[in-house]
Order: sequence, then C-alpha cells, then structure tokens
Amino acid sequence: MTEVTPIGQLLGVWIAAGLTLLIFSFIYKDNPAFKFAEALFLGVSLGYTAVNTYWNSIAPQVIRPLTPGVNFDAWVLLPVFLGLCIILRVIPSLSWLSRMAFAVYIAGYAGMAIPNEISGRLLPQVGSTMAPFTAATWYITPVILLGVFCTMMYFFFSLEHKGAVGRISRIGVVFVMISFGASFGYTVMARVSLLIGRMQFLFFDWLGLPN
Repeated sequence: MTEVTPIGQLLGVWIAAGLTLLIFSFIYKDNPAFKFAEALFLGVSLGYTAVNTYWNSIAPQVIRPLTPGVNFDAWVLLPVFLGLCIILRVIPSLSWLSRMAFAVYIAGYAGMAIPNEISGRLLPQVGSTMAPFTAATWYITPVILLGVFCTMMYFFFSLEHKGAVGRISRIGVVFVMISFGASFGYTVMARVSLLIGRMQFLFFDWLGLPN
C-alpha cells in the first residue's frame, strides 16, 4: 500500500477545505462555485458506486458464474434476465417486460422484509407497551399505554371524532406531535454534528489553529 507523503496529505487537506468552502457558499446564494462542487460530488459518488458495484456484485455474482469451464451456473441467467427487463423500462415498446421483474422483486422483498419487521419492530414495541409495573417504571408505563391508545384512536376513522372520541383523538395528536418533534430534533442534532465536524476540520486541520 502506497504511503501518503506530507505533500500529498497537505494537498488533500487544501482540496477538501476548498470544496467545503464551495459548498458553504450556497449559504450566501446559489452560484457556479456551488454547482461545480455539487456536480463533482455527484460524479465522484456515481463513479465510485459504479466501480464498487461492478467488482463486488457484477463480476463475482454474474460474470464469474457464467464463465464456461470455471464454475458455470445456469441459474444465474434468471436474475440477469430480470435485471435486463428492469432496464427495458426506458424503451416504451418493451417497458411492459419490466412489470414482471418489478413484481418478482417486490414480492421477494416483501416476503423477506415483512417477517423481519414484525419480529424486529412490531412485536418488541407491543411488548414494550405491556411492560410490568415496577418501582422503576410505574410512572412511565401508564403514559406509554395512554399514548398508544390515544394515537390509535386518532387514526381510527370508523368513528366520527366527536365527543369523547374527539377528546381522546386530540390527546393522540399531542403524542404524535411530540414524536415528530423528537424525531426532527434528533435529525437536526445529527446535521449539526456534521457541521461541527467540518468546522473543526477547517479551523484545526486546514488553518492550523490550536485545539
């Protein structure tokens, strides 16, 4: 493995800092510098994804099994055919073939994902709502039960939301808004942490300010 020289490392820092500043220029307004950095990022990402997909998926799972005299596997022709059918969607006269491939893909994915979602998400959440009353959870378990019941009533449209049902539904809206707010706050926190990381890179790695 080639060792990175100090000059190469310094050049990489300057290029990364320059591209970061070009991206940050969008804060002022949309400009050609930002468009260049955006196009460069998309191009490099697509190029890396294409090369990585070829060497990690197409070459070992398609080309190698279909090479005569090596480990020829005729069953590989079936997924290759379905994949080509998906590509045919760009041709209007042959786009109907893509429906068959999409149907197989969606059915297979649903068959694998639904049991995992039920066992990995639904059942644990149902079990959490029925947690036993203990000295440590006596105050939170009723709140969880109330939130689940009121939220389900809000999404139960067979009854008109009036009277007691309406009041319960409004409580459910409060729990839904709290959930959305917490999710949004978590997303903002993650984005701010990325911003802090880039600012630390600019100040300490690029400008060399004391940490």
